[in-house]
Amino acid sequence: MLKVELLESFIAVAETGNLSKAAERICRTQSALSLQIKKLEESVGQTLLVRDNRGATLTEAGEKLLNYAYKMVQLNVQALDDLKEETKQVLRLGVPTDYVKWYLQSGLVEFIREFTNIQLAIDTDVSGNLYKRLNNGEFDAIIATHWHPQPHGELLFERRFVWAAAKNGNAFKRDSIPMALYPENCPIRAQVFANHNVSMRPINLLLSTPSPQAMCMAVEDDLVIAPIAEFRVSDKMQILDPVEHKLPKLPMFNESYYVNPNSNSELLEQLRSLLKANLNKMVHPLE
Repeated sequence: MLKVELLESFIAVAETGNLSKAAERICRTQSALSLQIKKLEESVGQTLLVRDNRGATLTEAGEKLLNYAYKMVQLNVQALDDLKEETKQVLRLGVPTDYVKWYLQSGLVEFIREFTNIQLAIDTDVSGNLYKRLNNGEFDAIIATHWHPQPHGELLFERRFVWAAAKNGNAFKRDSIPMALYPENCPIRAQVFANHNVSMRPINLLLSTPSPQAMCMAVEDDLVIAPIAEFRVSDKMQILDPVEHKLPKLPMFNESYYVNPNSNSELLEQLRSLLKANLNKMVHPLE
């Protein structure tokens, strides 16, 4: 069983990237914090952190646990609040699946900690589905990707996507292009097919996933090519010119904040302000 106290310490290390800073945040000694992380690693049977002179970074197992840790800590707080019979306002937010990590680190966690009287309920989906669900009243607000601004949306930032292939690979040379794409109703996927024409090589869709990490791994292993956010291109990849390689052109995509006009405007404005204040972390995220 994973103890919430251990998960809170793990989150502190993940967010600060440093055991000393994390210990200060949660008011514990560094040795006590190290012991907690050791207990957590023993509980899951995996190494969660890699420590060096620069600090502490998450392993792949640590990245996976972090997503669960946020949810488990939030559920614990919610359960305690419900048992106290406190009435909380609920703010329902939809976030693109591939960017939820960055949004958590770029304002959402801060919002949760600052506005303790508000329950922020976060759900993830591809952007096309988020639009539909907002219009159906399932959300108070969403953050979504599109290739041009949509009605009632406020632009947060623009993001460039490029065609990526394995460096010195062969997948991109095939007559039928092996490709990885985000799932149905993703605007990036929609633009790939919208801009594909008969003069281009046929698309052979081998991987459909909401995970950018899985997509990048498939590209680096020379299994597929894929439309990758420019900041995710690694030194194991090469960028393909769409004209030279007869690939669909990729427009500039934007991330915008959309609100339900029937929702609490004061809460939505508070959330918007925090997102805007943390934009730099989203525009230039660090993997």
